[in-house]
Amino acid sequence: MTRILLVDDHPILRHGVRALLETQRDLTVVAEGGSQSEALTAAREARARGEAPDVALVDLDLGAGEPGGNEVAAALLREHHELRVLILTAFDAAADVRAAETAGAVGYLVKDAAPAEIFGAVRAAAAGLRAFSPEASRHLDARAAAPETALTRRELEVLAHAAQGHSNRELAELMGVGEATVKTHLHHALTKLNAPNRQAAVARALERGLIRR
Repeated sequence: MTRILLVDDHPILRHGVRALLETQRDLTVVAEGGSQSEALTAAREARARGEAPDVALVDLDLGAGEPGGNEVAAALLREHHELRVLILTAFDAAADVRAAETAGAVGYLVKDAAPAEIFGAVRAAAAGLRAFSPEASRHLDARAAAPETALTRRELEVLAHAAQGHSNRELAELMGVGEATVKTHLHHALTKLNAPNRQAAVARALERGLIRR
């Protein structure tokens, strides 16, 4: 039996995913939460009663002011090294997929995936295999094919903030770095995207799905 932890800030969606998963005899939901703190508590309580989850299904967007799914994944893995994390979300931008892999996720699916695909991904993850959707795999393959042009996490972060219209000084404050560091990240991003200026770099990153507004 594969034991599952659900992490989504919408109780109704959690209920629906739970009902879907439990149509399968070998899958059972043993814990759930709507935030990082709730997920960590639920995982600890499940472990204490002898039902430690094998796989966590985690949404990326857990509401304003809350850590995102990638942060939750990393926090869960710090406490539960044997846990396998799958991202199940509405977003499929390349930046999200890459950040999820960096955070330790072994799979990535969008919420409109067919039930059979979700069941298969959970079983694959529980068996120690990777379970990225075809589109997510393409994003990862594209980065592997051209590592010298792949933007770093910080470069993507700068572009994502720039897409919101922030100045370099505001970017520095948001990221907790100096303005010179922001300019360096922007310069590298422009070079990698072959963009003549900041606005063009943001536009190209949005067009390629590297960031989202």
